[in-house]
Amino acid sequence: MTTTFTEFDQRQLRNVLGTFLTGVTVVTTRDPSGKAFGVTANSFSSVSLDPPLVLWSQSLSSSSYPAFRDSDRFTINILADDQIAISNHFAKSQDDKFSSIAHSNGLGDIPLLVGAAAHLECTKVAAYPGGDHVVFLGRVEGIGESCKRPLAFGSGKYMVAYSHDLGPLALHLGTSTPTQMASVRRVIQELPQLAEEMGGHTLCLAVWGNHGPTAIYWEPSSQPVSQQLRLGLVMPVTQSATGRAFAAFLPDEMTKNLISEELRQYREEGEDAATQRERFEHELDVIRSRGFAQAARSQPSPLHLQTVNAFSVPIFSDGQMILALSVTSPAGRLSADCDGHLPNALTNAAKRLMSLVRQTKQI
Repeated sequence: MTTTFTEFDQRQLRNVLGTFLTGVTVVTTRDPSGKAFGVTANSFSSVSLDPPLVLWSQSLSSSSYPAFRDSDRFTINILADDQIAISNHFAKSQDDKFSSIAHSNGLGDIPLLVGAAAHLECTKVAAYPGGDHVVFLGRVEGIGESCKRPLAFGSGKYMVAYSHDLGPLALHLGTSTPTQMASVRRVIQELPQLAEEMGGHTLCLAVWGNHGPTAIYWEPSSQPVSQQLRLGLVMPVTQSATGRAFAAFLPDEMTKNLISEELRQYREEGEDAATQRERFEHELDVIRSRGFAQAARSQPSPLHLQTVNAFSVPIFSDGQMILALSVTSPAGRLSADCDGHLPNALTNAAKRLMSLVRQTKQI
């Protein structure tokens, strides 16, 4: 039953407004001196396609308000569902918000956040008073999209957006015939034992979903890498071991668009696009020759909040990669050595699982 209030306080109004689910953005700019500013906002909205106009609003009490007031440009960075930490980071006041955040510079030298679901680069065309906020109207001059699933927010909580008709299953299982689903269940049954056989490291089973490498099952093991083992997690295709395995062993037409966009996002200033792509293709050749992918971080993982190493192997059925099996563990427990015991054990585990998949198909 809906309760109607003709008199209400700010808390009640905030609660009602919170029932409207939104995306999450970080709006970036530079002040006239060239200093970069960014602020988390869910007040973004589209206005017009012709001309292309968008708006967002900012509190007049925000410490970065003078920078946005005095700047002629701003960029809307629409966060991906794995960027909760980025959202929280830019929601706090601090002097330099960009020193620890991967970003590049776009039109007008305005920061673009690496890994975002999308971005819109805008020229500010108007600012309108709106009570304790100001509404900024911008004309869109440049856009970008990574095909990542966007982060959502409602009722004071972060959320994940799924298609209404199929729900998370559509993202978790890129293949859904009864035989294929039976194969996935059979593989999952083996993972607890495999995790302990390989030294108590965390295992992840992933498929290639609508938005790239997608985790469908985690086996934490007796020594889990962290408590952040999220089903439906979409991993970077060029930066994660799981993504690199799919990039190396899936047909090029399935991965090329996502790879191209991700490489663009991670391209360093002044780096040649062709040289960057050639280097990545060489890395994929090495993965194919080894039979497994590797990712070693020098900085703490945004997901696991510590430095981790990871390896990933493909699982094939009828000559096509259907799953990726990955192992992730703190760098202090798992060596990044590609000639070590773990990569060999993981490769043997994949062979064992592929044998089970073949047996399942024959039943």
